[in-house]
Amino acid sequence: MKNNFFLKNSYLNVYKSCSKTSEITSQIIYGERFKILSKNKGWLKIKTSYDNYIGYIRGENYICDHNPTHKVFSLKINIFNKQKKKTKYFLPFASKVLIIQENKKFVEFEKDKWILKKDIKKIDHVEKDYLKVLKLFLKTKYAWGGKTYKGIDCSAILQLFYYYNNKYYPRDTRNQIEYSTKNMKNDIFKKGDIIFWKGHVAICISSKKLIHAYGPEKKVLIMSITKTIDRIERTANLIVKKISSIKY
Repeated sequence: MKNNFFLKNSYLNVYKSCSKTSEITSQIIYGERFKILSKNKGWLKIKTSYDNYIGYIRGENYICDHNPTHKVFSLKINIFNKQKKKTKYFLPFASKVLIIQENKKFVEFEKDKWILKKDIKKIDHVEKDYLKVLKLFLKTKYAWGGKTYKGIDCSAILQLFYYYNNKYYPRDTRNQIEYSTKNMKNDIFKKGDIIFWKGHVAICISSKKLIHAYGPEKKVLIMSITKTIDRIERTANLIVKKISSIKY
């Protein structure tokens, strides 16, 4: 049997081990493809197809065949019922959906589940303006392992830009550092630069400002580049490890 599955939950936590008390290392979102490595008492050990991330999820809401036609381009979007009334459920940014029917304002992506047309783009849409993506997450709370509107970490906000554009980029900061090309100049910053520390990453939105999901501030925010570098060195005893740039 072909070992390719697609998540039908809005998102699920990915755990380090098969226990809900273990560390949440990442999340998997609606329409994301994965392989099942093993099963154990309701737990699935999986490997995501996009970035080969291995971890454990709990749940059986997945399918074998999914050919998405569109993807979500909002921080989160409401799911409506067949009467087009809002439910309490949402889809997160970059969810990949298959449109089965549509009308003037709505599209149906599962039986009796509808979303607004204005919140989605075609599956092959490329968003080169990374600021549009990163700024969607402004004020989203910081959450270790998070990848959605409910909470996000520093490396996920960068990876999601690439995931949305169907380009590979690693999940964790240590792998992002290894994967990224180094810039030669370490003292002059420009828009699009990626600043790496051990265990942290931020993206420059200008020569003076950066955006990041910052644990000490408990949210995604824009800060001064120089003040951030000084603060991280002062409070965490970490210096900048590498400077790269966003490629698309």
